[in-house]
Amino acid sequence: MAQAPTMVRPRPADEPPSRSEATPGRGFRGDVEGLRAVAVGLVLLYHAGLSLVPGGFVGVDVFFVISGFLITGLLVKELRKTGRISLAGFYARRAKRLLPATAVVLISTAVLVLMFVPKIHWTEIGGDIVASALYVVNWRLANRSVDYLAEDSGASPLQHFWSLAVEEQYYLVWPVLILLATLWVRRRGRPMTGALWLGLAVIGLPSLAWSIYQTAYEPARAFFITTTRMWELAVGAAVAIAASQLARMPRVVAVVLGWAGLAAIAASGLVYSVRTPWPGSAALLPVLGSAAVIAAGTAAGRAGPIMLLGTRPFLWVGALSYSLYLWHWPLIVIATYYWGGLSVQRGLLLAAISVIPAYLTYRLIENPFRHSAALSRSPRLALSIGANATMIGVLAGTMVVLAVPTAAAPAGPSPGAAVLEPRTGSGTGAAKGAPVDKVEWITPDPLQATKDVPELYADGCQVSEASSDPKACVYGNPDGKTTVALVGDSKIAQWLPAFQELAKTNDWKIVTQTKSACPLSTAPITLKGEVYQSCADWNSNLLAALTGPDKPDYVITSQVRSIALKPAGLSGHAAGVDAMVAGMHASWTTLTDAGVKVIVLGDTPQTGMSVYECVSENTDHLTRCTYDRARGVTRSALPTQQAAVAGMPEVKLVDLTRSICPTPKCAPVIGNVLVYRQGSHLTATYIKTLAPKLGEELTAAGLPADGKS
Repeated sequence: MAQAPTMVRPRPADEPPSRSEATPGRGFRGDVEGLRAVAVGLVLLYHAGLSLVPGGFVGVDVFFVISGFLITGLLVKELRKTGRISLAGFYARRAKRLLPATAVVLISTAVLVLMFVPKIHWTEIGGDIVASALYVVNWRLANRSVDYLAEDSGASPLQHFWSLAVEEQYYLVWPVLILLATLWVRRRGRPMTGALWLGLAVIGLPSLAWSIYQTAYEPARAFFITTTRMWELAVGAAVAIAASQLARMPRVVAVVLGWAGLAAIAASGLVYSVRTPWPGSAALLPVLGSAAVIAAGTAAGRAGPIMLLGTRPFLWVGALSYSLYLWHWPLIVIATYYWGGLSVQRGLLLAAISVIPAYLTYRLIENPFRHSAALSRSPRLALSIGANATMIGVLAGTMVVLAVPTAAAPAGPSPGAAVLEPRTGSGTGAAKGAPVDKVEWITPDPLQATKDVPELYADGCQVSEASSDPKACVYGNPDGKTTVALVGDSKIAQWLPAFQELAKTNDWKIVTQTKSACPLSTAPITLKGEVYQSCADWNSNLLAALTGPDKPDYVITSQVRSIALKPAGLSGHAAGVDAMVAGMHASWTTLTDAGVKVIVLGDTPQTGMSVYECVSENTDHLTRCTYDRARGVTRSALPTQQAAVAGMPEVKLVDLTRSICPTPKCAPVIGNVLVYRQGSHLTATYIKTLAPKLGEELTAAGLPADGKS
């Protein structure tokens, strides 16, 4: 799926947008410069939250084509003029053009993060700054996009650097490939152009195929990785290689082609949305549209898109686009952190304000380094400047990481010692878990809350969104007399620490069967706007395993989902809660018919806030981090679970809401233990404290469980 917090990498050429910026055999391309303005304009409006351009993220694809065209044009021109390509000169030009301005923005972003962003995010953002300086942040973001434990990660102020990283990684390959192709054809006396086309095919065709496949299979990751984007730069490179032939196309054809290409870009921005699988085949529309505009530009003349793109406003924005790109996204994201959200009006205002630092950077940093005679004469000096600029970015990110406090709350006993009776109080003077402003100590420390998770994640036991293959992991006594299977999504996975405690005194074999965002239900559900087919397949495969020769004695399940889609071909129930209940009944019936007892563990209340982040900022005012219990329950899947259990008396429900939130206003810290980590998931430490109560409730539900250890 297309990701909302994505960004483009404007101004991708080695050289500045000046009269000296040329393509093979041609002079300054005003239409290309204006096309940059179109792309960056789409992206700015999109990032500001303007609903009129739900597909504004296509700007990144436009820039990839422009970059491939301009950079390849410069390389081919050098090759035809000198008979060789100077890799040192190529990378030196990019270093002096891009890196000084990048260093300034990275330093400025680091300072703004320390001033306005909650410290709970500093470690992650500091790492993003370092990865951005080294041009590998796209892979970091790709990994985070499929990390279920990164669910609370907001948009990074450096997320827009992913496309810059893609380009620089591409340009580690393409110039070398051109050079090798040239040496190969010279030895065999063959035309150079054929070798260039072969090189493009080697890069572009597999990348396009992989992009289509990966977008269908793992779209979140496909969005960021280099291998799914290389074909877009290759398309631009193809236009550069064919530039002389394209310049001779009939003018009427060129005019139609150019305007059709511009219309394709506009249509992409207006029609596509975050629901569009991206990049994949859908990206062909803006990519080929961009290629059409560039390919037709020379032959179309003044009747082509340059009629619009060559006007002064477009040329001015196009010249400024790289610096505008660098500045606008950090300002928008940091303001979002500071205000807790951003209206369209504020978003547009920040996008407009970003013109000021962008202009100053363009005039005081970009141009002086780009036009420096000393740097132009000495590639070694330019590369040295680039290396130092990169090191400055790395140091800026390191500074943010090192600035993270060692603890947000007073230190207390170890987490093991904290497993007492947290339900009896929230701190000094508090009774029955009532909220208080301050406690003596908090464990786990809020800054480390996201790491306080069940060990099954480190063991690789949670099935990813992409996979449909069940994965069983065993805890407790592998030869235990009673086998208890924890089945469902992360809402049952979070309870593993309590079951491990109970297994010690009950001789249980604990088997986990969990999948991200996937409940135990035959009803189809959606994920990111699409049917979650791998969840349906996983359920089918899982039920076969749970009713086979190695079936457990008990299945204990929970879930975060409360609604489902209406199964195809069935008319007995409507989409929504009824569909989910029917799907749960179908799964439970399959299990009970096979002699497996089913117990449902009630979903934990939905807080509607990031509790651990709030606590990290308000250790002396914890009541600012409370939420309403009734609303939390209503927002959870518990009402759906209650409705489902009511229709199947043989299935029992265990509801620990009152142990998680003993009073109408839910305390973030109970008995000195932090209750929540990400979303509505409980910390592993707090889960452990609930083991005795869980044992009591399981016993009442028919599973004898001695909770005393």
